[in-house]
Amino acid sequence: MSSIPLDLSRNETSAGDYLERARELAPTIAAAADEIERIRQLPEAIVEALIERGIFRMLLPRSLGGAELDPLTYVQVLEILARADPSTAWSLGQNSGCSMIAPYLDPAIAREVFGAPHGILAWGPDLPNAGRAVAVEGGLRVTGRWGFATGSRHATWLGAHVPVFDADGTPRLNPNGRPFVRTIVFAKSSAKIIDNWQVIGLRGTGSDSYALDDMFIPQRYTAGRDNEAERREPGPLYRFTSGMIYAMGFCSVSLGIARGALDAFIELARDKIPRGQRKTLRENNVIQSQVAQCEAQLASSRAFLYETLREMWEAVRQTGELRSEQHVQLRLASTWGINQALKTVQTVYSAAGATAIFESNPFERRLRDMHAGSQQGQGRPLHFETVGQILLGLPPEGRMFR
Repeated sequence: MSSIPLDLSRNETSAGDYLERARELAPTIAAAADEIERIRQLPEAIVEALIERGIFRMLLPRSLGGAELDPLTYVQVLEILARADPSTAWSLGQNSGCSMIAPYLDPAIAREVFGAPHGILAWGPDLPNAGRAVAVEGGLRVTGRWGFATGSRHATWLGAHVPVFDADGTPRLNPNGRPFVRTIVFAKSSAKIIDNWQVIGLRGTGSDSYALDDMFIPQRYTAGRDNEAERREPGPLYRFTSGMIYAMGFCSVSLGIARGALDAFIELARDKIPRGQRKTLRENNVIQSQVAQCEAQLASSRAFLYETLREMWEAVRQTGELRSEQHVQLRLASTWGINQALKTVQTVYSAAGATAIFESNPFERRLRDMHAGSQQGQGRPLHFETVGQILLGLPPEGRMFR
């Protein structure tokens, strides 16, 4: 496997370099898709290829040898790789989102976590009652169990988002009355790993659970995620929250999954003659209409997301701020894209007929991966209600990004 030599200390690469690296890697990743599915994680060779090309470091600060890529380039890389293998792209989306904690960590700790080539961080979502931290002298004592740690099998560090309690059990609260939460990072070897990722889709993400039992976490290994008061990096990328990065990233992965499914169907339709028919699928008027509508769904969703990101990037570069309506626009574009991708995959799976049920074809795995991805929080239809409430001048009942 060829590699592109990188000098991470100089980081003189351009956005186009990362797109080219993704395109170069895509055939190798596609060839490994069956193995990724079977072993339920990324093979070592794939992980090493991604590391060599700096793909895990796309959103890390330049001060850590990262690329500090603009969001539009970042999502294009994920989309390219998702067309090759959804689990690989999904893992990168999660690991990249986790790396957005770097600007908020003590610089020495950030370098310890992310400085080495294999410095990859994974964690699970901040689910209610998953864990708790008790404040003690010099840090926190943490107990809990967390799940959905995508990419944890190739990660070297884990993290968690934990509400903090005083020694007497009193919960610490923010001024707005919400729980005071710290994000902690710790060596993966410190946790108990629970192999429970037996699922129908995105099997290769290895999204295991993990647990800590009264583990001491020094204060320097904690940070306030997306807390402006703790942000140490000035770049415009870090005006985006980690929740925004997850939303745009998983939307692009979904669009990549759907594009791969549609491309495969168009190829199938050229030659397949359904039983009892005389013409190929592509000569069927219903199929023609479905393909056109699927293309419109994907192209328009992609354009909506990309234009939103262009406007947001221009805003942070010019003013250093994102407007509240841009938050709303990204939430809408991301959720819409995920749900349109789901519709596309469902359509082509059905149109492919009995061919779709065989593992030798890409349709059944794309359907499983797409359904697994759309069940994740970024694709919830509930987000449409939240956006609608805001557009109608009502106070939102839900949070747009987490």
